Amino acid sequence: MQKKIPMRQCLGCREMHPKRELIRLVRTPEGEVVADMTGKKNGRGAYLCPSESCLRRVQRSKRAEKVLECAIPDEVYEAVARALAEDKA
Repeated sequence: MQKKIPMRQCLGCREMHPKRELIRLVRTPEGEVVADMTGKKNGRGAYLCPSESCLRRVQRSKRAEKVLECAIPDEVYEAVARALAEDKA
């Protein structure tokens, strides 16, 4: 019997993807927002596709801030952009 693959919706394109393929933004219990590439940190999560277009769309629309219910510093978006650039290299 095949194991069920958890699916999550990307905040940018609003499409469903397997959880492991997405980048997770996390609001920790302390109220800090970080990019969680492992998908294991505690806290409220929001997911995005590993694409620059989805990242820009989420940053422009502030959709992640609405979902996580807090302001997201630019450093978090920059860290995700750096991780995307490293994956392409």
